[in-house]
Amino acid sequence: MKLELQGITKSFDGFVANDHIDLVVEPGQVHCLLGENGAGKSTLMNVLFGLYEPTEGRILIDGEPVVFKGPGDAMAAGIGMVHQHFMLIPVFTVAENVALGNEKTGVAGFLKLEETRKAIREISDRYGFDVDPDALVEDLPVGVQQRVEIIKALVRNANLLILDEPTAVLTPQETDELISIIGQLTAAGTSIIFISHKLREVKEVSDKITVIRRGKVVGTANPDAPVTELASLMVGRSVELSLGRTQAVPGEAKLQIRNLLVRHENGVPAVDHVSFDVHAGEILAVAGVQGNGQTELVEAIMGLREKATGSILLDGNELLGRSVKQIINAGVGYVPEDRSTDGLIGSFSIADNLVLNRYDRAPMSKGLALKPAKIAASAVEKVAEYDVRAGSAQSLISTLSGGNQQKVVLAREFSRPLELFIASQPTRGVDVGSIEFLHRRILAERDSGTPVIIVSTELDEVRELGDRIAVLFHGELMGIVPGNTSREVLGLMMAGTSAEEALAQVAAEPGEHTTEQRPTLPGGIA
Repeated sequence: MKLELQGITKSFDGFVANDHIDLVVEPGQVHCLLGENGAGKSTLMNVLFGLYEPTEGRILIDGEPVVFKGPGDAMAAGIGMVHQHFMLIPVFTVAENVALGNEKTGVAGFLKLEETRKAIREISDRYGFDVDPDALVEDLPVGVQQRVEIIKALVRNANLLILDEPTAVLTPQETDELISIIGQLTAAGTSIIFISHKLREVKEVSDKITVIRRGKVVGTANPDAPVTELASLMVGRSVELSLGRTQAVPGEAKLQIRNLLVRHENGVPAVDHVSFDVHAGEILAVAGVQGNGQTELVEAIMGLREKATGSILLDGNELLGRSVKQIINAGVGYVPEDRSTDGLIGSFSIADNLVLNRYDRAPMSKGLALKPAKIAASAVEKVAEYDVRAGSAQSLISTLSGGNQQKVVLAREFSRPLELFIASQPTRGVDVGSIEFLHRRILAERDSGTPVIIVSTELDEVRELGDRIAVLFHGELMGIVPGNTSREVLGLMMAGTSAEEALAQVAAEPGEHTTEQRPTLPGGIA
């Protein structure tokens, strides 16, 4: 199938999400759409899949114009889409999910699934998917669930497959398996549109790269293009991707977590008897596929989880059982994973958001009275220091880009002396240029002697920042390894293998396993 998008424009109440985009995908080609979060990639694909009707422009398949009134029309034309968040019903079997929307019934209205099961087995055998048609989806690993989504498209004879941020919830090994599957699909003639913001993956999988920025195509590139060139196209200026980080000089163990147990509302452990230390002047990066207890761990430290037992000592003082305000006043800085919901107040100004953690303390207030002049003057300084792009310090926080909002959060948390700094998903939804800035500020805090915990699902970020890396799987600590540990080892740990077993398994495999040349810190494996 040859796909052509000509002048596709999509507007929402005056906001132009896609601005006259032209795109050509050749048969059997992997065409990558590269761009930051919010660049308009997913909107464009929703137009192609019939979820949105274009404001302007047209779609051609094999030279013929087509109009899609809904996803059914797109699927009938041979287009399939695997969304970033899977469209599967957990309590249904694989066969029931694949048949959904195209059900065939027999006597008394009972589903006839044997034909679907046969199709699943044929596709699974052809591509080595190893998917059981009768398995419950909720029992399958995330990587296998993604294969089910691909099978759903292939059963409907998709000749072009849209993969929207397909590696967002995968381990490195599952990502490698997906790339292998993509190779098999394109060899059979299937065209692939691969949507991502990850430069390394895009270079590895693509035949051609189109870069979108602020709803417009700003350039095309071949996969051998330097990452600096691709990054510059994404953000519109040159970007320094290497931090040139210095060696950490860890001191005493400032944070000591012992036997921490955090339960979900249904009583199932979200964090399962975890113990570790964080030293002064080091960054402990917490890795794992999203949903494996990272959020609950951080929220327990911050006093946001009532059903937590064990011990959390900061400088010998127990934090467990204390209020959020008491923990903040103990010198804990916190960047939540969802800044818009938990980190900022959109209807407040930048200046007001910068004092949310100290509005009731000198010099920002006296007694019950705020000191507006002091708050405003401090905000002007922080806006300049953190290069927050805004009209003024009085601009509403809701008018800022994601990267500038995150700068405000960091500026607020770093505006006072800290005993511990925690950042959860510190660069989620942030452009490449802002990532560079935020990483340097976090490293500077480490170098000042503060113990730092970073939680990230981006493995490249974990390896870039972490002096040591802790990996969680289903709430259990698989181990703590040095920051220069290979992606292969970390991937195995993210899938539930202990650190010792993962290191032994990778060491026994033939070939080289690259590591960053950074020093091994004390306490390498826990």
